[in-house]
Amino acid sequence: MRDAMNDMPSDGAGTSAHARTRPSRDRVAHDSGRAWYILSILTLAYSLAYIDRQILNLLVEPIKHSLAISDTQLSLVQGFAFIAAYLAASPLFGRLVDVTNRRNLLLVSICLWCTFTALCGKADTYQELFLARLGVGASEACVFPLALSMIADCFSASRIPRAMSIFILGPMLGGGLSLVAGGFVIQFARAFHEQFPVLAQFQTWQLAFVIVGLPGMLFALLVLLTVREPVRSSVMSEREDEREYTTGASAAYLWQRRGFYARILLGVGMLAIVVLGMPAWMPTYLIRTHGLPAALVGFRFGALVVSFGIAGALTGPWIARQLEKRGYEDAPLRTAAMSMIPMLLCCASIPFAPGVTGALAAAAGTVFFFSLPTGCMGAALQIVAPSRMRGTVGAIYSFVAQLIGFGAGPTLIALLTDRVFHDPKMVGHSIAIVCAIAAALAAWLLLSALPHYRRLLAEERSAQAS
Repeated sequence: MRDAMNDMPSDGAGTSAHARTRPSRDRVAHDSGRAWYILSILTLAYSLAYIDRQILNLLVEPIKHSLAISDTQLSLVQGFAFIAAYLAASPLFGRLVDVTNRRNLLLVSICLWCTFTALCGKADTYQELFLARLGVGASEACVFPLALSMIADCFSASRIPRAMSIFILGPMLGGGLSLVAGGFVIQFARAFHEQFPVLAQFQTWQLAFVIVGLPGMLFALLVLLTVREPVRSSVMSEREDEREYTTGASAAYLWQRRGFYARILLGVGMLAIVVLGMPAWMPTYLIRTHGLPAALVGFRFGALVVSFGIAGALTGPWIARQLEKRGYEDAPLRTAAMSMIPMLLCCASIPFAPGVTGALAAAAGTVFFFSLPTGCMGAALQIVAPSRMRGTVGAIYSFVAQLIGFGAGPTLIALLTDRVFHDPKMVGHSIAIVCAIAAALAAWLLLSALPHYRRLLAEERSAQAS
């Protein structure tokens, strides 16, 4: 509690001119080995969150049988319970990131989501499982804004896109590991169940949730012993940034710069429609239109998403770096805007690509280009945000992406197929129309945000010079 109190902002609408006595913090040199270590911890935390989040998908049948629930009820636990809690908690955690000790906040968050994951295994009724899943969603909402804030304090402006892209690999690594490790966890739970008859009152799926939750507590101990709170500093220099903002001052700051923030946040939402919509319906398109077996679709498309997703995420910062060397100060955002155009073309070509190979190639291009800007967009937001507002900005970024992506992406494609085409086999055309329009809007929004971004960069340089 002392850390939190010492890091609270002043009550004024502006900044605090005098430094107070603060807890011991780590002055991390930009791009140093210490910075890369903190990045690895944050990426592992993000991966761990995804493993805890997705283990439920491997336990659908035993949970349905044990709790006597329907597919619809289980889908609400999988999706609605998690995302509703996540969206509700995002603004709160975003603010806490800006006013408290972030290392300690990460510790609390890890312990909470691991506890709620284990409580999913303690559930004997549908209501208990639903409530535990709400807890998982709410506690995991902390990771994204917290990581964006800490990364911006540990890396220089030229290295932030690369650091952000590595962090964004967390969900891909966690998603893949949840499938691989999940099978081992289930087998281990069965063996554990047989060796200890005292646990006979628990189902195997319940033990699986408990086993998945335990490693997180050990990881929290690693964070406690090896990570300290980084000094909040400017991205443009390594000078400590002592500007502090109340909630009202934060809102006023964003409103005054709405020309930039409205465009980039809506652009993130349009990108999220493609990121969540295309992968949700592409397997169905391959099965319905091309007659591919479901198992083969899972293998081919899954391998494609992981490989091209990683390649795109790592390519984006390299392109931004090349543009920066050529004198483009808006390189991160420019890279993101440019990637929307080839993504649009790939989306539009999906229903017209020849055969299964052509369809998979169009999907691979889409995955590559929607992964390419992720780190760059996060970097652009954090480079121009004051240190004590990075958590808020990161939370809004995540909130908008999740809300628009989950709310519109898969649903718009389904509505177009059902209500306009009236033909399930036309789902490929629905994917192309929805995703191409979203990509075009994202390109326009991000390109029109470039002049506003350059003005914010100049404003940040001026603030550091004064």
